[in-house]
Amino acid sequence: MTGPLEIDWVALRTSAREVAGRAHAPYSGLRVGAAGTDRNGTIVIGCNVENASFGLTLCAECGLVSAQRAAGAGPLVAVSVVAGDGAPLVPCGRCRQLLMEAGGPDLLLDADPRPRRLGELLPAAFTGDDLTQRRDGNV
Repeated sequence: MTGPLEIDWVALRTSAREVAGRAHAPYSGLRVGAAGTDRNGTIVIGCNVENASFGLTLCAECGLVSAQRAAGAGPLVAVSVVAGDGAPLVPCGRCRQLLMEAGGPDLLLDADPRPRRLGELLPAAFTGDDLTQRRDGNV
């Protein structure tokens, strides 16, 4: 693809808000939706699914990355995560790590007042390179 990639943030936020409406959040009451796109324009979505055993709760970003893999989408280039009210939520640290492998440090995250690069929010991230380089026998 030549030239800068045009991200339709309105479409991503709209998709994220729609899927947030299908979230299962009986415990926190916070419905979260996520929508992402790859370079080819494939849009994937995910929502949070809570569980009475809170550690088993699935974040919207988990659903998003699962949908990315299931759809055969390429690396994500932009992601919008919103609450049920449609306003952006910046992913927590765990979800930032998950998104790092799904899109890398240049992945754009929807945020007010402007999108932010994931690498800004998760500097010096742990990646698969750390596993390769630091395994027993490689040190």
